[in-house]
This record gives sequence, C-alpha cells and structure tokens, in this order.
Amino acid sequence: MRNYFLASLLLLSWGCSDKDPVDSTPFRWEETTVDNRVLVQPLFDVRTQPDVRIRFSEPVDRSTVASSVFLVDRQANTVPVTLTVEPGDTIISLLPQSALAFFSQHVVKVNNTLLSASRKLLDNPDAASFYTRLDSSDKFPRIPDSQLMDSVQRRTFTFFWEDAHPVSGMARERNSSGDLVTSGGTGFGIMAMVSAVERGFITRAQARDRLLTMTDFLLNRARRYHGAFAHWMNGATGATIPFSPNDDGADLVETSYLIMGLLTAREYFNSADINETTLRQRVDSIWYNVEWDWFRRNNENVLYWHWSEGKGWIMNLRVQGWNECLVTYVLAASSPTHAIPAEVYNQGFARNGAMRNGRSFYGYSLPAGPDVGGPLFWAHYSFLGIDPRGLRDAWVDYEQQVVNHSKINHAYCKANPRRWYGYSDSCWGLTASDNSRGYSAHEPNNDLGVISPTAALSSMPFTPAESMRALHFFYYVLGDRIWTRRGFVDAFELATPWFANSYLAIDQGPIIVMMENHRSQLFWNLMHNCPELRDGLRKLGFTAPYL
Repeated sequence: MRNYFLASLLLLSWGCSDKDPVDSTPFRWEETTVDNRVLVQPLFDVRTQPDVRIRFSEPVDRSTVASSVFLVDRQANTVPVTLTVEPGDTIISLLPQSALAFFSQHVVKVNNTLLSASRKLLDNPDAASFYTRLDSSDKFPRIPDSQLMDSVQRRTFTFFWEDAHPVSGMARERNSSGDLVTSGGTGFGIMAMVSAVERGFITRAQARDRLLTMTDFLLNRARRYHGAFAHWMNGATGATIPFSPNDDGADLVETSYLIMGLLTAREYFNSADINETTLRQRVDSIWYNVEWDWFRRNNENVLYWHWSEGKGWIMNLRVQGWNECLVTYVLAASSPTHAIPAEVYNQGFARNGAMRNGRSFYGYSLPAGPDVGGPLFWAHYSFLGIDPRGLRDAWVDYEQQVVNHSKINHAYCKANPRRWYGYSDSCWGLTASDNSRGYSAHEPNNDLGVISPTAALSSMPFTPAESMRALHFFYYVLGDRIWTRRGFVDAFELATPWFANSYLAIDQGPIIVMMENHRSQLFWNLMHNCPELRDGLRKLGFTAPYL
C-alpha cells in the first residue's frame, strides 16, 4: 500500500511539472483607426464611407465577430456594415455598406462577447465615436454679396419687427420671452428699424408709428429710477422684471444703449411732419430726464451700473473699462441736463490709463482691455453709434482697438489652440451668446467651442474680408442648419454638435446695425449730426476728424 502511494505521488509530480503554464495575458482592444487616422475620441472630419480597422492584442475567434462588433448612429440604430477579419486574425475591418450622413456622429462598439481564438473574454469592451465631415457643398445658390447682405439684414430685422411686444413695441429679450422685454436690446432694435427704412424693408411711416408707440410706453408706463430704465421690464405694464435678486431697479448701461438708439431715431426722423416732430420731442424728454450724474453715488469720480429703490447700491458694480460701456460715459458727459465732468471718465472708466494693454497677440497690438481682447461685443455695442474711425483720447486709439480686437479674435479661432472642431479662417467669432449648457461670455480665455454668428458679422466694418468669409460659410455651408426666417440662430457648436433655436435682441441688433455701418456708415453719420454727442466727446478729450 505504501509503495502504491509513493508511485502515485511520483506520477502526479511528473504530470504537473510537464504541463504548459496558464496564459494570463489579457485579450484587449488595442487601437482603432479610421482611414488610417488613430481614433482619439472624438475623431472629426471623417469620410462618409470610412475604412475602420480595429486591432486586438491576439487573434480573434471569428465565430464571435458578427455578434460582437457594431457601428451605431447617434440614435443607437445599428448601421449595416461589412465585417472582415484580416489575415492574422488580429484586425477586424468595418466598412459601411452605404454612405453615412454628412456631419453625423457614429460609434464603433465592441462587446465583451468577442472572444479570442484561445477563448478568452475581451478585457476592455468599449465604444469609440467619430463624426463624418461637413457637407461643404453650397446649400443655396450663389448670389452677389450685396444681395446676401440685404437678405441677412432683412431676415434678422424680422425679430424686431414681427416678434416685438404687441403692446409696447419693445424688443423681447429673446424669441421665447413673452412679456419680458429688454431696454438695451430695444435700443439696438430702434437702430435696426432705421436701417430697415433705408433698405426699403418697411416704410418711413411704419417705423415712425412704431417708435411713437414705443416712446409713449417709455414715457407713460415704463418704470424709471432717476430717469434710468431697468434691464428687463414687462412689455405690457412697464413694471420692472428683476434681472437678478438684487438687480431690480435701474441699469445705467442698458439705459445708455436705449438712449443711443433713440438719439439715432431723433436724428433720422428730422422732417417738419407733426408726427416726426412729436417723436423728437418725446426722445428729448426721455433723454433729458436720465440723471447720469446721480449715478456717481455721492459724487464719486466713477459711474455705478445699478441702483435699486429697495436695495440701494447693493450691486456695487462700478462701470470701469475696458469693456462695452464707453457709450455710457460718452452719453453721461453729453447730457444737456445731468452731465458728468471729464474727471469721472478719466478716473472712473479709463482709470487714469490703467485700462490700457499695449501687448501684441497673434501679431496685432491691443491698445486696451484684457489679454487676447475679451468677448467681441466689447468692440460692437458702443460703436453701433460712436464712429471709431480716427477716434482717440488720452489713452487709446479706438479705431486700432476695435480693428485689432476683431483681428485677434479671428486669428485665435484660426489657430484654434484648444482644437475645437470646425474653427477655421471662415468659421470664427467668440462673444456672449447662448450655448448648449446655457449662456456665457465666450472669448479666448473662456472658449467653450461656441461660435456666435453675431461676433464675426458685427465686426464687418473692422474685418470686412474675414467677416465676409464667415458670412459665406454660415450661409452657404451651414445654412441648412443655422439660417432661418429670422436670420442666423444665436450660436452653434460643431463639436457637440449643437445648434441654437434662439435669437437674442442684443445679438441680432448689432448684425443689422454694423452691417449697415460697413455698407453706408449710416449710424456713424447720423451720430455725427448729434450736437450733444459731439460736445460730450470733445469734453472728454476725444479727437476725431468728425469732431
């Protein structure tokens, strides 16, 4: 018995020592290429019939491939493909049986049901996505640029004309804001109305009558605080709608945009007609009653943005540059009744020169503001009415400021340091707008992959060639996605992809107005004729050929 036991141990020992070691190397999905490009998620600009190759760490079990490897679209529908296991059995090629849709997301999926030839389970089942390229073909017939600009101005104007509040005529904040109207956006809309008359979209009498309705509302219904208006108000009652819990009163900056628009209308509707005379009188009444100097907060040498009847100066926001508020100080200095002295501008807005920059970005010197320029609306809002050509003060060359800010924004998007899909020489423009997550002031230091058409189009007087390339791209290439009866949607993200269904007054208005300034200098010339504005600019030490 003892001998039998020893023999058994010897046999067992001999069997174990002769057995092959267990292979513990995992079976892994190692790499995917699409048209010989490594698929680093997400991969963009892929052909509509791509050659997808998936490489594994060891040969696959061919019988498990068809039930484990898939191509699906954004809606998780399986796309018919031809699957081929290449010689050596470590690479599976995947070819769509028909062309995929342009600019659509697709996902390569490999499930854990895929086995290796040695019957191992896949260690890292996963999915990898790619986007097919944009259809670069024209979506609309080519037309002369002048006709295209007419179309952009006309359709964009629809927002201010057809979507205005039915009681007050004021501009809604956005296309879905109901009774909520905006003071600053209305100022831009007034200027858009003037352009619409010039272009023949509406008659002079139609615009005048709408403005009479609007000015009657502003004088007799809209709530005012020391002559200034709230950012938002009810378009039927004139009651203030809080912009935020503590911002429930005056907004001096938004008021300045409204006054700029009203002064433009006053200069344009200059005939002896009784209705136009009444309109001018109403504009003057609104203009004269804004107590700009009161917003110095006890005679400080700076203006404050907000004041609330119930909460006073709780917002505590000084209006200091460089930003979109130059026009606020110019109008405050220009007021015939409540003007500020020059030192409020010098110490408050210009901060005795501290708003200057002077550094260069992408080869362009930036006179003022933060590095790389900030959002592009800073180059637009004040200069809807103030002509920057040859305009200087003790601190800044404003023509250089707006031109170079726009060129820096364009150059940044062209360089695309954050590698957002779609940014290019013809797809550019970062400014405040909607995005897929909400709303943000987009700019190079806050680049979320969002292109806002208003940014490039409203820069047209400053970057005519670059802006026209953008217009061509937005209209001809992306027109089937972003061009509507109201013009271009507010923003889009090609990397998501996401396309807004919104239109904002403060974004739509500058497109019309700045395109008109590019084409005819209409608003700059109208404001040249405004004696108060000329006096205010001179008072603050500005020089320009038109002063």
